[in-house]
Amino acid sequence: VIVMVSVVAGARLLGSADESVPVWAAASDLAAGEELAGDDLRSQRVRFVDPADLDRYLAADVPLPADARLLVGVGEGELLPRSALGDAAETGVLHLPLAVEPTLVPRSVRTGSVVSVYVRDTGPCRACEGAALEGVTVVDAPSADDLTGARQVVVAVDQGQADAWFSLLAGLEAPVVTVAAG
Repeated sequence: VIVMVSVVAGARLLGSADESVPVWAAASDLAAGEELAGDDLRSQRVRFVDPADLDRYLAADVPLPADARLLVGVGEGELLPRSALGDAAETGVLHLPLAVEPTLVPRSVRTGSVVSVYVRDTGPCRACEGAALEGVTVVDAPSADDLTGARQVVVAVDQGQADAWFSLLAGLEAPVVTVAAG
């Protein structure tokens, strides 16, 4: 009886000594510029050696700020740092939609993928081709199984990249867009 009481008392003592706190972690890969929704995150219990470190992360018992957008990408399972959040004006990221034939996008491309976008002209300007966007993050992409026509892939770019993209397309007669993932 004494051993049993000791075991139960010890278990309760250790259970009450849990100093872990719930913080938000990414439920899947999240791209820069993406607006956060509740299902994008999951609560994860973490024990910080220095309690001040908790201030660097978003506690899961506190609601997310309204219109919270990611300033940087966050990988699946990573804790969400406060410094990764901002509003739409702070991100400096534009969402650029690309219409791409399904056969010119790898099936593995999904939200959070980092891709390069190539353009070639099937018109008279055969020399007008090459890498148009390199190392951009996919913000949205339907699965290849959900397609009935061109596959829209939305990538996060800055204003300079968007301007260069539209300048390139303006000089092409019949552009063909290819997305490459690596």
